[in-house]
Amino acid sequence: MTTELRVQEREVEVARTPPATRHRGSGPAVAAIVSAMLGMLTLALVNLGTQASKAFNTWVHGIGKLWMPGAEGIGPYSGKETLSALVWIGSWIVLHVALRNRDLNLSRWLIVFLIGVGIATTLLWPPVFEYLAGH
Repeated sequence: MTTELRVQEREVEVARTPPATRHRGSGPAVAAIVSAMLGMLTLALVNLGTQASKAFNTWVHGIGKLWMPGAEGIGPYSGKETLSALVWIGSWIVLHVALRNRDLNLSRWLIVFLIGVGIATTLLWPPVFEYLAGH
């Protein structure tokens, strides 16, 4: 009696799972929206300040004339935009470094962002703007 040993070959498919991505947290997103809000609030407050004070208006216009060609023609708007952009970019850099590895409640910060945008918009609304500027 002979014994036969049979070996069966099987092909097995192995599913590859992609490497796990590292969750970075919501800190960078919060930094981006809060810095945008700060830029908008800066624009609203600087706009209000230039209407309320001639000296501040001259200073803001001087900021714009430092680097923007044709700033004479557009007046203090050049400085308003310059200051707003500086606050936006500067705060984004600082907040990104500070919050890059944190996981924050994004819903809460979105509400803060919307409130800030609402305040900035209200400060630019002519009835409120003229009242606060003393016109």
